[in-house]
Amino acid sequence: MEASNPVIAKPPAPPDDVLLEVKGLRVHIDLPGGRVAKAVDGVDFTIRRGESVGLVGESGSGKTMTCLSVMRLYAVPTAHVVAGEIWFDGEDLLKKPIAEMEHYRGNRIAMTPQDPLTSLNPVLSVGNQVAEAMTTHYPASREAARTRALEALEAVRIPGAAHRLGQYPHQFSGGTRQRIVAAMGMINKPQLMIADEPTTALDVIMQAQFLKLLRDMQAESGMSMLWVTHDLGVVAQTCDHVNVMYAGRIVESGDVRRIFKQPSHPYTVALMESVPTTHAKRERLYQIKGQPANVFNLPPGCPFYERCPIHMDKCRTAYPDKTPIGKDGFVHCWARQ
Repeated sequence: MEASNPVIAKPPAPPDDVLLEVKGLRVHIDLPGGRVAKAVDGVDFTIRRGESVGLVGESGSGKTMTCLSVMRLYAVPTAHVVAGEIWFDGEDLLKKPIAEMEHYRGNRIAMTPQDPLTSLNPVLSVGNQVAEAMTTHYPASREAARTRALEALEAVRIPGAAHRLGQYPHQFSGGTRQRIVAAMGMINKPQLMIADEPTTALDVIMQAQFLKLLRDMQAESGMSMLWVTHDLGVVAQTCDHVNVMYAGRIVESGDVRRIFKQPSHPYTVALMESVPTTHAKRERLYQIKGQPANVFNLPPGCPFYERCPIHMDKCRTAYPDKTPIGKDGFVHCWARQ
């Protein structure tokens, strides 16, 4: 009698109130000489509908690669997903053909890049570039596309938008260029906006204005937002939930108020200590000692071990399990077990 084929259970989709769920995501980058960088090394996080979530960490911690993986914009075959699932609105994006992903990128999932000057084409007018973000997904006459582009620029509060449609990126200030890429991202009314270091090139005044603009646009549209930043001030102003990332892993996650008042992971504590304050007198700013972990040669234990002020012997040899904290929060730290 022949043995019956085993039934492979389909993994359950996230609850209806969850828009994006990343589960066990691992992304490796192959480099010459057989070296492999573990850019993302087992990431889990959730974004609910209408929620603002932060992804925080030093440069090189894997924040941007995580976002590129959600949109499947990593450089194939050098970068590739080796494990995990990315559920968006009930569908696993990693199982989608690349041709079908074109329907998601810039349409249902949009992204505002770090540097709007290099993201905008210098030889095309702003109006053409904003309109193209729509016509790529939806057929429209030239006049209809221009009207929609004008509405998008007016929505991000660019003065004299009708006149400026025909101008080129070099004719705009850095803050206005940032608003233009936001208009391109918002023109198709996405369900999820990924803001990748959106205030890096802005001064303090323009930063405050741009953050308020994005918050207002989110409130009007009901979209979810993923804020990718190393600026804890941005997180405090914009996020409901925060994920702290180090060496390709989320080491702590939780409600923004809890994270700021009672950080649990030593790395999160160190990030908080590094922020200048007006209410505490210090001779010099706090500095996290050492260098970020080498993603080409991650240790078997906690990658923050060498920089951690409270490390223990087992931190070197074994990575700590997830310890729940509060509602929907967790930390990976032996000292918090």
